[in-house]
Amino acid sequence: MDAVLFDVDDTLYDQREPFARAFRQLFGETYEIDMERLFALSRKYSDEAFEHSQSRQMTMDEMYIYRISKALKEFDIQISDEDALKFQEFYAGYQKQISVSDVIKEMLTFCRDRVPIGVITNGPSGHQWEKIETLGLGEWFLDERIFVSGDVGTAKPDEKIFWYACDKMKLQDAEVWYVGDSYRNDVEGAKSAGLHSIWINRRNYPYPVSEVRPDYCVGSEEELYRLLQRLL
Repeated sequence: MDAVLFDVDDTLYDQREPFARAFRQLFGETYEIDMERLFALSRKYSDEAFEHSQSRQMTMDEMYIYRISKALKEFDIQISDEDALKFQEFYAGYQKQISVSDVIKEMLTFCRDRVPIGVITNGPSGHQWEKIETLGLGEWFLDERIFVSGDVGTAKPDEKIFWYACDKMKLQDAEVWYVGDSYRNDVEGAKSAGLHSIWINRRNYPYPVSEVRPDYCVGSEEELYRLLQRLL
């Protein structure tokens, strides 16, 4: 392993926590719902809608409405566009309170002291940089090694963003590993770009139907840290 690159959302922090807090603030005890499944569905529809927002087929507000509304429809729950945007407002607010765990801090320090490390993350520039600042990722990552799709102009799973990051970090001939939670964006995207892949599967999702397989799959931050200690 010559270098390791990381996703941010649900990789370097647990994204379900601010999601669940926003849902409870908006709906209280109105619905008895499997939050784990709702979050998974929201992530699925978020990835789907993000591609449309990148191609300007959908505005950001339309994307926010789409992903939570589609997820809730699978529970036979219909919400208004206003409530969908209110949920996003609460969600964004709670994302300003996110933090990295002690395990992730120790893991990033371990990696940074041994190889070049970087970030590739999908999302609008301002939104993602705000999360990066909130998480304090500048302690481990140089700004020039953080690549936000909104800045680069292409997004995962397109291999171009991986190649762009490797080119900027001068890693064209290196053995580069990528760590992320999204099977399509992070595993399939990284592998299509010629990188090695580690899938962090916090939710114990089943493997999707795909010809692509990660080099490793881990179920927790602790397991990820142990794996990187072995590989480095």
